[in-house]
Amino acid sequence: MKIGQWTLPNPVFVAPMAGVTDRPFRQLCKRLGAGYAVSEMAASNPKLWDSVKTSRRLNHDGEIDPISVQIAGADPDMMAQAALFNIHKGAKIIDINMGCPAKKVCNVASGSALLKHEELVVAILKSVVQVCKPLDVPVTLKTRTGWDREHKNVLRIATLAQDIGISALTLHGRTRADMYNGEAEYDTIKLVKSALSIPVIANGDIDSPQKAKYVLDYTQADAVMIGRAAQGNPWIFKQTNYYLAQGKELLPPRYSEMQEVLLQHLNEHYQFYGEHTGVRTARKHIGWYVAQLPGATEFIQVMNQLNTCSEQFNAVEDWFNELIRFEENE
Repeated sequence: MKIGQWTLPNPVFVAPMAGVTDRPFRQLCKRLGAGYAVSEMAASNPKLWDSVKTSRRLNHDGEIDPISVQIAGADPDMMAQAALFNIHKGAKIIDINMGCPAKKVCNVASGSALLKHEELVVAILKSVVQVCKPLDVPVTLKTRTGWDREHKNVLRIATLAQDIGISALTLHGRTRADMYNGEAEYDTIKLVKSALSIPVIANGDIDSPQKAKYVLDYTQADAVMIGRAAQGNPWIFKQTNYYLAQGKELLPPRYSEMQEVLLQHLNEHYQFYGEHTGVRTARKHIGWYVAQLPGATEFIQVMNQLNTCSEQFNAVEDWFNELIRFEENE
């Protein structure tokens, strides 16, 4: 599928997740088969642009094009400024967040809270598209089905967005009130896809190659976006692409492959964050990688007490060496 002038290599994307889809993780997912990745949500408030957190989120050094940056906010002019600021930082696609259900986002009337204010949605979309169009930068929208199950207005929002000039729509099959509870429903995604001519990307509960195929077939969406299922499992992109192309499952990675990928991820993570932050923010990633492996609980408890990158790296390497020896002796 295409977003504006950009042709993407496959229809299996990684979803933007705050605190997860930083530059090292996005690059890893792309190497392992993700056809597209969107950055963590970047604030539209200029007062936050010089913060360490935002500066990291705007660092795209060495990243594979097209670089897509997600922006969030409730002020049309500020959102337009944020779009321009990120374009100057290297963004090739601007994604507008109207899907985040987090209270700290919704309490300031941004994210999925905007679904309650359709006139403001229109103003934001028009403002951002207007500044991006002369620069040939496509604008995309990520949203949910509505504020709650009694107020599903995404079809109206999606139609307005297409008329304004949005290049693609990502739709999470839940309302804001659902948060991440229950099961994502795909009927609304199917309805929206049938009504639009721009690409529609399905999101929500896509946790296996088989589920990805089902969602693509059922909704007729142009692509799927995988979020939480990629945490600690970046192989899901390669596995899903293979299943969609061949109709067969790839074997899960061996311990040696898991070790190689995780250690490479850690190296890039440490370089990106530095010693103090790197060792702490890596803990959640390591926990996700090893959660389902034998002896994980005890290892995580020990690993979480380590305070240097070298100690953490060596602990992961040694632990996997034991698993590899066990695997080879089976």
